[in-house]
Amino acid sequence: MARKTREEAVATREALLDAAEREFRDKGVAHTTLADVAHAAGLTRGAIYWHFRDKAELFEAMCERAAMPMEAMLGCAGGGRCADPLGTLRTMAVMGLTRLARDARTQAVFDVMYHKCEFTADLAPVALRQRAADEGCRRQVIELLDQAVARGQLPADADTGLAAALLKAFMVGVMHEWVQDPAAYDLERMAPVLIDTVLAGLAACPPRRARRRKAAPRSARAAAA
Repeated sequence: MARKTREEAVATREALLDAAEREFRDKGVAHTTLADVAHAAGLTRGAIYWHFRDKAELFEAMCERAAMPMEAMLGCAGGGRCADPLGTLRTMAVMGLTRLARDARTQAVFDVMYHKCEFTADLAPVALRQRAADEGCRRQVIELLDQAVARGQLPADADTGLAAALLKAFMVGVMHEWVQDPAAYDLERMAPVLIDTVLAGLAACPPRRARRRKAAPRSARAAAA
């Protein structure tokens, strides 16, 4: 009997999280009440308070169920030196876009987090998790770009920090636009083409580090004075 109760509790919790995804996406987090979520799940507000302290905890649990694209990139990154750094970076970036394209839950939570939510103080844990994933991904991309420089895949003076920022801006822009209109094109099929395009641009004409200006000879400085 106790086992059945646990199973029912898990099913109730999942139903509430599913309803929260739908309601937050339809109405926005700020304009959705716990009563809205309970009604959408066919449950009472008491059921919500049995599982979640408040809306912020419900929101956090909803986000934790979904693996965000940057987390998917980190998951396939591996570590250490690799023979083909740009190839590894390509695999990571394609994986990030593919995760979004394939997983309806990832799409819903991404849309809620980036388009239907203001990260107020009570939602700070989710914002911190996302920033940590973004920072981890940024460091991994810079490391791969530095390896690409060392292996001659990029010029010696390539600005790898700026190149990583460029790649992130491209990917985030694609994800933001696509999740609002998934019918626009087949993201899973086009992900390799999109990533190949931006990586080809980086390889052909990457951002460069500013060269240090040489100091003028002492005689020239004296003459100028």
